[in-house]
Amino acid sequence: MENEISYKIIGAAIEVHRLLGPGLLESIYESALCHELTLNGLKMVRQKPINVTYKGIKVRELYVLDILVENKVIIEVKATEKEQDIHKAQLLTYLRLSDIKLGLLINFGKTSIKEGIYRVVNGLFVEV
Repeated sequence: MENEISYKIIGAAIEVHRLLGPGLLESIYESALCHELTLNGLKMVRQKPINVTYKGIKVRELYVLDILVENKVIIEVKATEKEQDIHKAQLLTYLRLSDIKLGLLINFGKTSIKEGIYRVVNGLFVEV
């Protein structure tokens, strides 16, 4: 299920990057990607808050996911020329906190979007 969803997400990201290109703000790509996901029939929630629990207590502050698709795949959107390891680590933390198996880091700042897509599964980072 997650692989099928991620395939559709990657197709949507390619379409957004094809039409908008690199160089815009992260929030613009996030909005456009959400619209494209909806056009592709995927249910998604933008800026989804998740609770953080530490040693049995709920921490007051919430973490916010960029996009959650079909309650199965987290998307972390970036728009930078250079990836930072912290971006992948951030997505891994989101996955652990939300108990979701698959995440995609999509960096729209790259000249080729395929160079900016990473799958994070069970702590593994894999370029697409």
